[in-house]
Amino acid sequence: MSSTRNIVVVGGSYVGTKAVDFIAQNLHATHRAVLIEKNTHFQHLFMFPRYAVIPGYEHQAFIPFTRTYAHHPPGATSIVRGTATEVHPDRVVLANGESVPYEYLVLATGTKLTPPGTLRTEDKLSGIAYFQQHQQLVKRANNIVIIGGGAVGVQMATDIKDYYPAKSVTLVHSRAQLMNRFHPKLHEITQDRAKELGIALILEDRVKIPVEGFPIDGSEFDVELSSGRKVRADFVIIATGQTPLSGPLRTLSPSSIAPSGFISVKPTLQIADDAYPNVFAIGDVADTTNHKAARPGARHAQIVADNITAMVQGKTDPLQTYEKQPAGIHMTLGLTRDVKFRNPTDATGEPFYQLEDSDTPNVESLRMWRDKAPGLTDYFL
Repeated sequence: MSSTRNIVVVGGSYVGTKAVDFIAQNLHATHRAVLIEKNTHFQHLFMFPRYAVIPGYEHQAFIPFTRTYAHHPPGATSIVRGTATEVHPDRVVLANGESVPYEYLVLATGTKLTPPGTLRTEDKLSGIAYFQQHQQLVKRANNIVIIGGGAVGVQMATDIKDYYPAKSVTLVHSRAQLMNRFHPKLHEITQDRAKELGIALILEDRVKIPVEGFPIDGSEFDVELSSGRKVRADFVIIATGQTPLSGPLRTLSPSSIAPSGFISVKPTLQIADDAYPNVFAIGDVADTTNHKAARPGARHAQIVADNITAMVQGKTDPLQTYEKQPAGIHMTLGLTRDVKFRNPTDATGEPFYQLEDSDTPNVESLRMWRDKAPGLTDYFL
């Protein structure tokens, strides 16, 4: 592969796969869009909390890349499986020692959550096995404590209590509000749903997590809180923490990695280092004013594709910039209820929200399969 013709995207989740698509649309005549991804399959992360609870659909969370870019001309795209460990001015180095040269580079590496928010496995069979084991742990447990009142914690708590109404579910959150990055109305909505389902909420308290972790053998134990309170449990799910995967950039531009670990970027989504205008960061790993979500990330992907296209054509001023957007989310609140929510545009405004109920649980990932693997109907591939 010629180093002058590669536009490399590192990270094959929602945002990275979109970036490759947009880049190939714009520049397939002159450049190859190369995706570097460590996992064998696209991982449908939004369904992970549900598939860690509800059995029978976990295989749909892992979608093969074989047809993701079939609509582009031959040679317009390439997928390299590997873990990026180092970034240099003209190449990305993988864990196996191989190098992938680039003319432009887009880092879409995202963040890592505690399983089951993200997994430590890289292939489909191992991922399926993890979910099946977790489902059995949930099924066996009687008293479940979930740590963290963000989206993953709320979704898992409501799914478990909806699917297994006889179980005791306690959700512990260190802040005064669930979903605390959003307008208080979302806390009100999630709190009301927790009450409806019979989920016990403990707010403004922290769990003391043992160094060795919590038992998973089915035995009972006390979950100790900072307040001194103890909650009896036989299974604990940790749904806290978001670690940005910015490490590979440290070899090229350590100054572009903020103290938080996220990558500092300009409004054009170029990294905050004038020495490397051809290196971009998008999505969750980028330190922008946008909420960490797929929708603003998809917008990042389009902006970067258009900016790289402009630079290839010699047009560097002005480049497109990302816009400030109110945080929004579409999340489940049990098997048949979900909420669409968007913060107001200013402090005095009112949020938008829409609660919806369906007749049947939304457990399938077929829409994502149609998007990422059009034409494939064998969901075990």
